[in-house]
Amino acid sequence: MHNFSRVSVIGLGYIGLPTAAVIASRGVEVIGIDVSEHAVNTINQGKVHIVEPDLDMLVQAAVTTGKLRASLIPEPAEAFLIAVPTPFKEGKVPDLSFIEIALKTIAPVIEKGNLIILESTSPVGTTDKISQWLAELRPDLVMPHQDMDHADVFIAHCPERVLPGRVLQELVSNDRIIGGITDRCAQRAIDLYSLFVRGDCIKTNARTAEMAKLTENSFRDVNIAFANELSMICDHLKINVWELIKLANRHPRVNILSPGPGVGGHCIAVDPWFIVDSAPEQAQIIRKAREINDSKPHYVINKVKQAADQFKKPVIACLGLAFKADIDDLRESPALDIALHLLNDNIGEIVLVEPNIKKLPKKYSAFDNALTSLPQALEKANILLVLVDHKQFKTLHLADVASKVVIDTRGIFG
Repeated sequence: MHNFSRVSVIGLGYIGLPTAAVIASRGVEVIGIDVSEHAVNTINQGKVHIVEPDLDMLVQAAVTTGKLRASLIPEPAEAFLIAVPTPFKEGKVPDLSFIEIALKTIAPVIEKGNLIILESTSPVGTTDKISQWLAELRPDLVMPHQDMDHADVFIAHCPERVLPGRVLQELVSNDRIIGGITDRCAQRAIDLYSLFVRGDCIKTNARTAEMAKLTENSFRDVNIAFANELSMICDHLKINVWELIKLANRHPRVNILSPGPGVGGHCIAVDPWFIVDSAPEQAQIIRKAREINDSKPHYVINKVKQAADQFKKPVIACLGLAFKADIDDLRESPALDIALHLLNDNIGEIVLVEPNIKKLPKKYSAFDNALTSLPQALEKANILLVLVDHKQFKTLHLADVASKVVIDTRGIFG
């Protein structure tokens, strides 16, 4: 068992910060590195810059005891966890530039015996690339791809698989897939995760670990696409899709997911494209599912436009902007996309209701004045578009909205 006394986490976002705080709570010194001065200053005051249940208390405790601090400049550590974004570029090509920048940042402080773990969801082969990039950045050190048995540095991939809103529980309780470039790399990474993971740490190679995470999210994407396609078919055939799914799911081996306005979040809407990019000829269902889910927001927007044509002065209330219920995360959110389209399309007055945020991100601040409370929106609107099933909206009854045209993409009215 290798005891780690100092760990560095690169990227203090929705995954990096909770991971840093959990490791610090186990008595290990943690240095969090981020490019955002705001994030670094906030954390060093014992506060948080993101919303996640109980994270504020954990960070405050870790900072107060001196086990967690944030910095813009990397420092030596025994292990480095990279948790930076992996979006895609034009043409759905994976963008690994954040990982490359993170490596360039930490390369000068890496020492013999260090462990580098990539947690960012990545296309197959990215962990191998890290070994090659580091070999160029630090020719004085032997990397695992150069000598399997006598490498100076250990490199592994351990994809995060936590649910926003339950991150702190799932970081500890979920099983972890740990893929090393070599068996020794994987074992060293298991030593680190054993500090805080109660679930099983399952050893594999890096490529399989990378593919496992992409597979999990693609599986969900394909199943959501089935539900979304079903909802469009049911609209066409004048059938209530929510009732239909409830009935079909009474079959002991059928479990249809709930349709929605599209698919959001930084994982399910992105990861399948990494598989398509790696195996374009073979990834047929995965590509089609992505296209169906990507088309659903446009389908919803067209339904709203048809409803707006019935009114002289349409007032459309968009209920929910986050990518799922009861969180503040707007990343890759189909609800936000739909709302922004409607605001830009000039089809009537648009009001936005998002109980989990006080104001929109800077780039959308022009629309801040469209944000309103649920009671005001109900009073004002003649078209109600349900985009997220936040608990505040689930208290609504059909009687409250009887006089309005309701487009319910989440089935809160059944």
